[in-house]
Amino acid sequence: MRFQTPLVPARLIRRYKRFLADCTLDDGREVTAHCANPGSMMGLAEPGMKIWLEPNDDPKKKLKFGWRLVDHENGHFTGVDTSVPNRALRSALIDRQIPDLDAYETVRPEVKYGQASRIDFLLTQPGLPDTYVEVKSVTLSRQPGLAEFPDSVTARGAKHLGELADMARDGHRAILLYLVQRTDCSTVTVAADIDPTYAAALAAATRAGVEVMALGCTLSPDSIDVANPLPVQIATAV
Repeated sequence: MRFQTPLVPARLIRRYKRFLADCTLDDGREVTAHCANPGSMMGLAEPGMKIWLEPNDDPKKKLKFGWRLVDHENGHFTGVDTSVPNRALRSALIDRQIPDLDAYETVRPEVKYGQASRIDFLLTQPGLPDTYVEVKSVTLSRQPGLAEFPDSVTARGAKHLGELADMARDGHRAILLYLVQRTDCSTVTVAADIDPTYAAALAAATRAGVEVMALGCTLSPDSIDVANPLPVQIATAV
């Protein structure tokens, strides 16, 4: 999935109020960009980091730039926009590019279920159980090669796991899918020290029959695309 507008490089000055980031463009101008990431962005928001912004000329948008990538300046990137994975994954699901999910013809996003929640994707196909897919964007890495979720306490994430578990108990197929927006990680695990409640909810969900999957991404200032499956390390007896 190509970015709608070519990205431009910048240096981060500061991230604040979660959704705002002051940046310096290559021409010296200082601009404020929208940061579409509610998490802590641990290790990804240090002043001076090289980042990539997407300009826009939409008169309805107050901010004329959106922060899309962190450039680690070693050939690797991290995608920081948590809305991007669902858009990229939707295209991959429709094109039947996801292993184990390529048998489903109908892909419906944002379907109501559970207790006033919406599932990211509901997949249906005659002769197969309805499949509920909840997607989580993974950007944290504290050890080389290892991606972790979450990067901050997420009561909403634990709630979603409980609802997925209910779907599994009702005979549906329920999947938690981690989309790793880092090109420098090859394995995914749960950051139980950051949110032990989430880790316990995940363990309970897997015991109830929820499947856990992970996919990598290819990232560049031009595009983001869903890549190969990644192994997931989780404890089932938290």
